[in-house]
Amino acid sequence: MLSGVEIQGTTMKKIEHIGIAVKNIESANKVYKSLLGYDHYKSEEVESEGVKTSFFTCGESKIELLEATKENSPIAKFIEKRGEGIHHIAFAVDDIYLEINRLKKEGFVVLNETPKKGADNKLVVFLHPKSTHGVLVELCQEINNNENNL
Repeated sequence: MLSGVEIQGTTMKKIEHIGIAVKNIESANKVYKSLLGYDHYKSEEVESEGVKTSFFTCGESKIELLEATKENSPIAKFIEKRGEGIHHIAFAVDDIYLEINRLKKEGFVVLNETPKKGADNKLVVFLHPKSTHGVLVELCQEINNNENNL
């Protein structure tokens, strides 16, 4: 699947965040505040995904807590099937469109080929866990002023 050849300008920059599915975000915020020693810096609801989020920084990366706001949301289904825990790993990219094309050529299954607006001012795309050894992978690109109309 992976050729091992780096394509200049189209590689993952860093782990942007780790998404953790929780049943109760207030309770989880308290746990992660105790664990990390500081409070979350941002909470946000993404209505289109039926999720409430809370973000903590951890070095250059973040932890995103995710609570379902709708019974049929992806997070509600995840918790029902697997329980609370790590939901996804997100990688920061400079050009999400180039990454989608590169990864499709490498044989990865892209769940949403058109990036959508996610939490924390990001465009997001997900890769199917069946093509990444059971891990849901999210690609994140910071939304610039030209993309705010998504």
